[in-house]
Amino acid sequence: MESFGLVNYFASAGLLYAFEKATPASKLILLLLVLASSLSWTVIIVKLGQLRFARRQTHRFLQRLRAGDWYLPFVNQERFSGSPEHAIYSSAFRELLRQAYPPSRHGDPPLEKLLPGISVKPAAMKAVQGAIEREIGIQGLLLEEQMVLLATAASGAPFLGLLGTVWGVMDAFSDIAIVGKASLAAMAPGVSGSLICTVTGLLVAIPALFAYNFLVATIRSHTIRMENFAAELQSELERSFLEPEL
Repeated sequence: MESFGLVNYFASAGLLYAFEKATPASKLILLLLVLASSLSWTVIIVKLGQLRFARRQTHRFLQRLRAGDWYLPFVNQERFSGSPEHAIYSSAFRELLRQAYPPSRHGDPPLEKLLPGISVKPAAMKAVQGAIEREIGIQGLLLEEQMVLLATAASGAPFLGLLGTVWGVMDAFSDIAIVGKASLAAMAPGVSGSLICTVTGLLVAIPALFAYNFLVATIRSHTIRMENFAAELQSELERSFLEPEL
């Protein structure tokens, strides 16, 4: 993980010397960068797990859905937690029941007797379509949750490292001005202690940037699959439950 990589990175002789010679301000910025690294790697691991689980659960749900009648998974109260498509499906059928029957009749008679006999007007089907669209938005937000933290680490870490470097160099030149003698031996410790901030910022930003681009592409593909499923579901609901126009 990145945090262990930073430990090894600081343990090398030259960089350890640079860290020791860093100013208090530079060390504070280094601490912030290490925290940003830990946070970004936490987001990466959590999002990869979430997306992998969603893909697996969606595959299971679609297999079950297409193995029989479309309403059976809802009737049987089957659970596919983590699947955006299942959440869209459940929202659509719940709204269909609300439109077809008063709330007091939802539990009586059983769902397996209610659903096959449902026939709703076009206005009610519009409400079902609205429920589907709302759920797509909710699931899209859940997929994109915490991505802003990764984007912030990728874009902000280099600038934070640069701030530490500039600040350290400024302090190094201030010390030289106080001493009144400029030499390589006097400048090297301060400069090396400053440049470590830039290196650390890049080490935080590069994996965060690569992970962000990969996760964004993966989320986009999930979103497209959600929208395709929603269109398929809408067509199936209209075919099965829409009252024919006279």
